[in-house]
Amino acid sequence: MKLKDPYLEREAEKYDNPIPSREVILQILAASPHPLDFPSLAAALGLVEEIDIDALRKRLRAMERDGQLLFNRRRQYVPVSRADLISGRVMGHPDGFGFLIPDDGSPDLFLHAKQMDSVMHGDRVLASVRGLDAKGRREGAVVEVLERATEQVVGRLLVESGIAFVVPDNKRLTQEILIPPDQLHDAKPGQIVVAAIIEHPTKRSRPIGKILEVLGDHMAPGMEIDIAIRSHELPFEWPQAVTEEADRLGYEVPERAKQGREDLRLLPLVTIDGADAKDFDDAVFCSREADHWRLLVAIADVSHYVKPGTALDKEATLRGTSVYFPGKVIPMLPEILSNGLCSLNPQVDRLCMLCEIRLDDEGTVLDYQFKQAVMNSAARLTYDQVAAMVVEHDIELRKQYAELAPHLDNLYALYHTLNHARLERGTIDFETTETRIIFGEDRKIDAIEPSVRNDAHKIIEECMILANVCAAGFLKAHELPSLHRVHAPPSTEKLEDLRAFLAGVGLSLGGGLEPEPADYARVLQQVQGRADFHLIQTMLLRSQSQAQYSPDAETGHFGLAHEDYAHFTSPIRRYPDLLVHRAIRHLLTGGTAANFMYSLADMQALGEHCSMAERRADDASRDVTAWLKCEYMQEHVGEVFDGLITSVTNFGLFVELADIYVEGLVHVTALTNDYYRYDPVRQRLTGESSGRTFRLADSIRVKVARVDLDERKIDFVLADAAEKPAKRARKSLKTSKKPVARKKKS
Repeated sequence: MKLKDPYLEREAEKYDNPIPSREVILQILAASPHPLDFPSLAAALGLVEEIDIDALRKRLRAMERDGQLLFNRRRQYVPVSRADLISGRVMGHPDGFGFLIPDDGSPDLFLHAKQMDSVMHGDRVLASVRGLDAKGRREGAVVEVLERATEQVVGRLLVESGIAFVVPDNKRLTQEILIPPDQLHDAKPGQIVVAAIIEHPTKRSRPIGKILEVLGDHMAPGMEIDIAIRSHELPFEWPQAVTEEADRLGYEVPERAKQGREDLRLLPLVTIDGADAKDFDDAVFCSREADHWRLLVAIADVSHYVKPGTALDKEATLRGTSVYFPGKVIPMLPEILSNGLCSLNPQVDRLCMLCEIRLDDEGTVLDYQFKQAVMNSAARLTYDQVAAMVVEHDIELRKQYAELAPHLDNLYALYHTLNHARLERGTIDFETTETRIIFGEDRKIDAIEPSVRNDAHKIIEECMILANVCAAGFLKAHELPSLHRVHAPPSTEKLEDLRAFLAGVGLSLGGGLEPEPADYARVLQQVQGRADFHLIQTMLLRSQSQAQYSPDAETGHFGLAHEDYAHFTSPIRRYPDLLVHRAIRHLLTGGTAANFMYSLADMQALGEHCSMAERRADDASRDVTAWLKCEYMQEHVGEVFDGLITSVTNFGLFVELADIYVEGLVHVTALTNDYYRYDPVRQRLTGESSGRTFRLADSIRVKVARVDLDERKIDFVLADAAEKPAKRARKSLKTSKKPVARKKKS
C-alpha cells in the first residue's frame, strides 16, 4: 500500500502514475536514523509494483541532479540537509579559483584552485564548508558533481611539444582541453575550433575533447561573433520544426484573424525607430480630447501566432531574447515573423495588442484599457525624422508628412508633460555613453562613435514606460502570475559604502536605511556642473542592484520610481513581454488567475531563465565589442590619447579614451617612481612619496603600450608630459557628434 501523500493531488495532475512526492521522500529519509538503500526506501514508501519502482528510480536520479539527495559510496540515499552539504553552481574566475553560488541564496563559498581541478564553470555541485580562508570568506570543498554544464568549448587550437590542446575563449574556463591525435579531424594549429568534451576533468586528469568544427582562422572577419555565439552557448540555428511552423503562418494576416478586434486601420498610428531597425514592435498615436490626453500604444501581437507548447514557443523560450551584435542580430523569432508577419510594417494590416491611456495635464493616468486590435501603420518614421519635424520644425519634412505632423506635435507636447512627471516622481537619470561601431570593407572598423539620442528617442521611451506601467498594474490588480521587471532598492552594504564615499566629498544621501529614488535624484541634481560629477554619478550607479525578471509584484522598479513595472512593449525580441501578452489576453478573454496556464512556480522558473538569457546576451555582445575594439586599437599601439579614469582598483586604473570610447588598463606596475596605496572608499590610488593621486573620473593622458586580442586586453602606460598627443588625422578618430546621455537599462 502506497504511503499517504498530502501532495498526491498535485502529483496526479502531472503524472499518469503518481508516486510519493519529493517532499514525502525527504521526510522519510530525514526521519530515518541512518541512510536508506533503494529497496529500504521503496519499502518505506509502500511501493511494490514494477511501474512504481521504475518511477521512483527516475525521481531519485532527478533529486540527485537537483542537489536534494546524495547517493553515497554504500549506495545509500542521504538528504543533503543532513549531510551538511550545500548545492549550487560553480562560477569560475580567470585566475583559476572559483566560487560556489548556493541554490539557497546563502553566502558564496570560495573554491581554491585545487578544488576547481575536477569541475568547470557552470557545473552544479555539492560542497562542504571547510571553514574560513585568510580573507574571512567561507571556503568550500567539492564533494560531488551533480550536473556538467559544459559539453562544448570554442577556442584556439595550439600544439606544444607534440601535444594538441584547445584554449577556451571563455576566460572562466581555465582548463585547457587536451585533443588526442585521432580527434584533430584536420584542424590546424592557430585555428578557432569547436571541441566537444568526451572526458570531463577529475582531480587527477585534465579534460579531453575532440574537434567538432573548424570556425576559421584567428583574425577572419566576423570570427568574433562566431566565437561569442559558441562560447556563450547561444542558440543560433533554427530547428526544422520551427522553420516549418513559421512558414505555415505565411506572410499576410488572414481575414478571420481580424474578426472581433478593435479596428484601428483608419487611425494614423506610426512606428518610430532607428534608421537601421528591421523589426517594429510598437506604434503610437496621440490626440488632445477636451481636458485630457489620449495616448494609444499598439504593440505587435506575437502571442496570437506563437502559442504555448509549440516548436516556435519552445525555441523562443530557449533563446529568451534577441541578441544584438555590431552589424548582426540573432533574433528570438524567425525573420518571417520578426521582420514580417508580426512586425508593424507600414501600409499593411497587422494584429496588435492595444494599450489606450487617458492622462491629465499633470501626467497622471486617469484610466487605461487593453484591447485586441488590428492596425495599419501610416508610416515608418525614424528618430531623426521625428526630431527634425517636432523639435527643429523642418519645413520640407512637415510638408511631406502633413497629415501626421499634428499628431507628432501632440506626442511631443505629451512627452514634456510626462518628463515633468518623471522629474517630480524622482526617477534616477544616469548619464552614460553608448557607442556604435562603423564598418568599412571586409568588416574593417572605420570608426567608433557615440550613439546620438534626441528628443524623439525620449518621446518613445516615455510612451513605452507608461504602457509597461499600465500592463504591470493590470496584471497585479487581477493577481495573475506574471513576470514583472523588478529593480530592488540598493542593499545595506552598498548604501554604507556609498554614504562613506559621499561624506568624503561633502555630500549626503537622504532616506536613512531606505532611501527613495528621489533621494538619489536629489544628489545628482546637487552635483550638476561640479568637476567631480562623473565620479559621484559613477559611485551612485555602482550602488544600484541589477534589474531582473520575477513574478514578485511588490518590489517595483527603484530606478524608474514605479511601484508596478513589467515589460510589455517588445514581444518580438523579449520572451518576458510575450508572457505578459499571454496573461493580458487571458484576462481579456474572460480568464482568471485560477485557470491561467502558468503557476507562480512556472513564472519563477521562467523569470530566472529570462534573466539568465538577458545576462548571457549582454555578455556575448560585450565580448564581441571588446574584441572589435582591441582589433581596432592594434593599429594605434604607441599613440597617445586623452582619457578618463573609469575604475580604480588595487592593481591599477581602467581608462576610457576620449572620442573613441575604448577602455584599457594602466597596471599599478606602470605607475613608476613611487609606491601607490589603494583607497577603496574614495576610489583612488595615492603615491606614498609624491602624494600624486589618481581618482575615479579624473582626466589622464596615456599611451597605448600593448593589445592582446586573445585576452581582449589593452594595456596603457602614462604618457610622458612632454609627449604630444597623436594627431587625430584619421577619419576613424574623428567625430563631429557629442556624446549623449543614455539611460540605464530598465
